[in-house]
This record gives sequence, structure tokens and C-alpha cells, in this order.
Amino acid sequence: MKAIIPEHDDSFAGQAMLPPQSLKSRKGRGAVSNLQGRYEAHARAGFDDGWSVGGLDEAAGEEDPGWKTQVSDEQARTILTRNASPDLPFNVSLNPYRGCEHGCIYCFARPTHSYLGLSPGLDFESRIYAKVNAPELLRRELAKPSYVPEPIALGVNTDAYQPCERERQLTRRVLEVLHECEHPVALITKSSLIERDIDILAPMAARHLAAVAVTVTTLDPGIARTLEPRAAAPARRLRTIRTLTEAGIPVGVSIAPIIPFVTEPEIEQLLEAVRDAGAIHAHYVVLRLPWEVSPLFQQWLEAHFPERAQRVMNRVREMRGGKDYDSASGTRMRGEGVWADLIRQRFEKAVHRLGLHGKGGRFKQLDCTQFRRPLVVPPLGAREKGGNAGQLDLF
Repeated sequence: MKAIIPEHDDSFAGQAMLPPQSLKSRKGRGAVSNLQGRYEAHARAGFDDGWSVGGLDEAAGEEDPGWKTQVSDEQARTILTRNASPDLPFNVSLNPYRGCEHGCIYCFARPTHSYLGLSPGLDFESRIYAKVNAPELLRRELAKPSYVPEPIALGVNTDAYQPCERERQLTRRVLEVLHECEHPVALITKSSLIERDIDILAPMAARHLAAVAVTVTTLDPGIARTLEPRAAAPARRLRTIRTLTEAGIPVGVSIAPIIPFVTEPEIEQLLEAVRDAGAIHAHYVVLRLPWEVSPLFQQWLEAHFPERAQRVMNRVREMRGGKDYDSASGTRMRGEGVWADLIRQRFEKAVHRLGLHGKGGRFKQLDCTQFRRPLVVPPLGAREKGGNAGQLDLF
């Protein structure tokens, strides 16, 4: 909203009209604004009207209340998502939650909140939707005579082990269904909460039915605190890799995203750390900035790394044909050009030196031949009616 000052209005004499205040980071949040989604019909812009000048708010003892997390129940219509992308190693995925409290500023899933009429910014990490009927929908899907088993990627769009999972336990209930049906699953997470489910994952892994990838972006806790504010600290993720490995669960590592001049200098050190923790395989993804992620990430850069913000974006654009992002298959995960090739060479040399290559992807390790359909299937709509609607059907 632009302030309009009358040309001959003496009431404004001697008053300085201040520009909008710079964006400030919020403790525990990745985004520094609640940027509007691309489908919003009306645009809004903040403007400092002068009332907060001179520390009046601070003098009054007022503090930024932050953005309290709200978790809402959602009755999903379907639960399995299928893709045909050549850039992804899986065809089927399941996400128990919409939005993610981890608040990773680079998250490619942020633009999906625009479909809900919400912001990909602070809304994405504070307005979470839990698909409370996910386990029941999965059971019904697996029971269909036409269902053909293939590994399910769990927690790809948003982390299946984000903080609200401690109470909701949707991911655990989904794993219980997959374990019962001896269905292969691959998980990816930044959370140590996955250790809670070792009692399910370890016996599945012993039968080649489960594999895990842990995302590690940086070893610097200071960078992680702003980049991924509510995800597990880097040292805690390394401990999770060790704990899962000792339980007999194969663990790969996703070095993602590699951010030029921010996390990129750590590539070799990161790979050595995850190897020492017990990881058997590693892959990487360079920074992706689709849709609203680009302005949100640039705001984050200005708030936390203003001295190198332009340099970072220049390098990103060099790897994306001069644009902030190029979604072309085959290059969107790795970029192209001289700098992308240098990153690739550094990564490949390091994984060969450390023995993190040649172990095969986590999906290739999984066995679909043991699958058996569930014997008990909940009647359609049972959970919507309170979970006690009628006798379970014997399939």
C-alpha cells in the first residue's frame, strides 16, 4: 500500500516519511515474511506509519509474539501420490502432513500452501494440516485387488517426523500398516524422532523392507539455526545416523541443498562426517528456487547474509541459465554450467575417496515380493464418524 501525501497539506510539514522497515528474522522461524501466494487476487504491502518509531513499542514492553504453530485435522480423499519424473528415484509417495514446522527456508514444498490460500512463507511453517485418516486410507489402498506394490517414499514433500508427529503419531501408524503388509518403504527426514520407530524399522530393514535417508545440509549450528530452525541440530542428525546404523537400518545421506557460498564450502567435510557416522551412500541436490521460494530465500539472505546475498544469487543464476530457477528435467536437481560441474566433480571425488559410492540407492535395496494385502480394512468413512462406526470388514 503506497502512502499518498497531498501536495498542499501543511499537516505534514516538518514530518519525515520513513521508508518501510527492513525485514527481520523471527526466532524459530525460517521465513522472514508472510509473502503472498501466487493465487491471491489482492496484493498487500506493509508500510511504516510512524507509530513504532523511536522505540515506543519496546518502551511499552511489547514483544514480537511470533507465529504460534496451529495443527489442524484434515480428512484426506487420497493418500498415495504418483509421479513419472525421471529426476526422482521413486514413483509413489505418502505425506501425512501439509506444511512443515521445521521451517527450512529452501523447502521446495512451500509453494503448495498457495493452493490452500495461505502463504508459502510463515504460514507454511506455522499452519500445519494433519491427514488424520492417512493410515486408514493406506490400508484401503493396499487392499485393492488392482494394487501393485512398489516402494513408497514416506515424508518427501514435508517431513513425516516434524514436531507435531510426537503427539499425532500418524507416521508411526502408517509404518504399522506397512509392516503388517510387509510393504517396502523408504523414509527421508531431518528429525531424530525417527529413532522412536526403530522397533518397527529394524525388523523391516532386516527383510529388505525399509531404508532411511537423513538430510544433512551443514555442520555449522549457527547456519542451521536460521536455515532449518526447528529441525534437529547437525550433531544430533549425525548421532541419529549412528543410532539407526547400529540398529541394522541402512542409512543414506542427502546433502541437500548445496547453497553456493553458504553450505557449499563444507561438501568434503560433510561427507566425511556422515561416513564416520555410519552412512553407506550419499547424493546431493543443488539449491532449487521454484515459484515463491525464490523471493523468500532472497529475503532470508538479506536478513542473515547481506554481505554475500548478491554473490550467492549470481552463482545460483549462473547454474540456472541466468534465471533463479529452471525446472527442466535432467538439470533441475544439479544445475548446469561451469559451477554446477565443479560441484559435481568435488562431490564425486569425495564419495569415491570415502567409499560412499556404489552401494546403490535406497529404493534399489527394497524387496516388493513379500507384500501381502491387509486382512482387515476399515469401512469407508469410519474415522469421520468417530472411529467406531460399525464392524471392520473382513476382506
